[in-house]
Amino acid sequence: MAMLVSSVEEGSFSAAARKLRIPVATLTRNVNDLETLVGTKLLTRSTRKLELTDAGTDYFASAKQILEQVDEQERRAAGEFKAPRGELVITTPVQIARLRVLPIIDQFLASYPEIRIRLIQSDRNVDLIDSHADVAVRVGRLRDSSLVAARVGSLRVVVVASTELLSKHGVPATPDDLRGYPCVVFDSPSLSPWRFRHPDTEQLFNISELPRLLVSSPDAAVDAAIDGIGATLVLEHDVDAAIKAGKLNIVLQEFEVEPIPVHIVYLSRTAMPIKVRRFIDFAVPKLRENLAEFGRIPPT
Repeated sequence: MAMLVSSVEEGSFSAAARKLRIPVATLTRNVNDLETLVGTKLLTRSTRKLELTDAGTDYFASAKQILEQVDEQERRAAGEFKAPRGELVITTPVQIARLRVLPIIDQFLASYPEIRIRLIQSDRNVDLIDSHADVAVRVGRLRDSSLVAARVGSLRVVVVASTELLSKHGVPATPDDLRGYPCVVFDSPSLSPWRFRHPDTEQLFNISELPRLLVSSPDAAVDAAIDGIGATLVLEHDVDAAIKAGKLNIVLQEFEVEPIPVHIVYLSRTAMPIKVRRFIDFAVPKLRENLAEFGRIPPT
């Protein structure tokens, strides 16, 4: 069942075999044996992808539910519902992990020697069920109502530039001034395109220009901005150190959108492993303390 589910989720036998760390031939043989056992075809195979048959669709849904129940029973048997032990899987955006979460994890592990942590760092929201994760740190509006959430703070979305760049190209007075202005864009689903809010009408609008430099991480965007390559738009905690050191300046403050909320989320379960409860109780107040200085737009 696990091999079938993994094959469907990964899209191919080869990808599933890599994830499960087994030979492709072993996985293929086991899926074939499963189809023989149930007496029907569960998958249709092509050179490009796998597709579930009608019978396979129903079987796949049941198999996932069974595997989740087995996983929970194994954790019960291992004592995770009686004592804080076992593996804890946490998913978080890359920079949030580096700047805010990892120091908390270090302290937590020191306090709970029987807990292991697997940290998944991704700037795209990772599905808790599909990734078998226990806890996630989410930056942005929450869409999945099935998750339990604890708000830990908020972060402004700021445009910053070096003094050298502002002296050379002028200080933008409105977001429209960014058209044709040297810009460094962090390619993020939550920050692209650049969004602003009109201070008088509260109307939201976007500015999309061809960037001078396009990067895939906020720290690269900040470093490029410090070097004077262009202005950039990032979350305020990404540039906090550079601003305090006088390397970057915030511009267009009055056009900022509402600060983005930050939550710790986890699955709503009737019985929660103690390791999850301990981490939530440990991490929520510490993250709130760490993020307390952010999220407030100073008066203009």
